[in-house]
Order: sequence, then C-alpha cells, then structure tokens
Amino acid sequence: MDLRVAQGTLLAAGPELLDPNFMHAVVLIGEHTEQGAYGLVVNRRSTHTTRDVLSDELALGRLPVPIYIGGPVSLDTLQILHRAPERLTGGVEVADGVWIGAELESLGQFAEEDPEEFARTVRLFLGYSGWGAGQLEGELALGTWLPAPGTAERVFSDRPEGLWRRVVRSLGRAAEGLDEQPPDPAWN
Repeated sequence: MDLRVAQGTLLAAGPELLDPNFMHAVVLIGEHTEQGAYGLVVNRRSTHTTRDVLSDELALGRLPVPIYIGGPVSLDTLQILHRAPERLTGGVEVADGVWIGAELESLGQFAEEDPEEFARTVRLFLGYSGWGAGQLEGELALGTWLPAPGTAERVFSDRPEGLWRRVVRSLGRAAEGLDEQPPDPAWN
C-alpha cells in the first residue's frame, strides 16, 4: 500500500503527537517521494521579523515582515510560500494557488511597493520539516498525521493559531471530536 501524500496536501498533527515541534502543527507537503518528504509548518508564527534575521542591506531586511517556523530542520534557511506569481520571480506551484520559492530581490521590491498586499500573499519561514525514506509513510500508517486538502485560503489564513482545529474539523466524521482532545490525556 502506497502511503505517500501528494504535493500540496496539508497534514494536521494527530492529537497524540507530543513533539513540541509538531504538536497541533499543520504541515504543507512540498514533496513526498521514495527518498523522503519535505514540508513547511504553516501555523507557527515566530516572534521574529525580517529585521531580526536579514541584513538591512536587503530591502526585505529593513521591513518588519513576520517570520514563521517551517520546522526544526535548517533553521538558518529562509523558505518562501506565496500566492503572487505575477509579482514574484521564481518558484514552483505546490498546491492550487500556492507557490514555493521566489528570488529575494523580487520579494523586497514587492514588500516595499505594496506592503499590505505582500502581507496577504507571502509567508516567510525559517527552517523546514523533513522526513527520511519511509519515515513519513510509517507515521501516516500509525495515524500520527491526518491528511487534508491544501488550499491557499488555509495556507495564508489570517488566523494561523486556529488552523489546526479548522483542518481537523474539516475531515468530518473520521476525525470527529479529535479537535477537542487535549494533546495528552493526563491533562484532563
């Protein structure tokens, strides 16, 4: 049985997943092959902005653009999701209306020219989530992750802190009540 999920799928962490990197996380899958999987946690906004992590020599480094935590791997790398392919150079569509990657220069120019539109259509992440060969398939088989359709509306939600519950509720009867369970039954 093939347990690979399609590019652009959202994975909501099962309520029993207590790893602090993924508890109540929602991950957008960028790639899932026999060699492993790559994705970005889309509902974890950090306390940092681009002013904290980029040089002020870059236009983007002079602006207070929020930064999200994409996952625990390579926290020194910047990942980009956007829904503005007409404004940004580079990138690959990973879900309907969701692109990954863009050139920093075009990002800075867009952010300076139209900061409000930039804030609605671009998300910046430090790090990513990664799985080795067979690792994500094993976690899916155990029910650790709950797959859901990825949409631009979910990825660019203006309320990312409530995204996990909204995604779990969208799964219907199969996940009924899971959104109300505490991550650890001992918390009851």
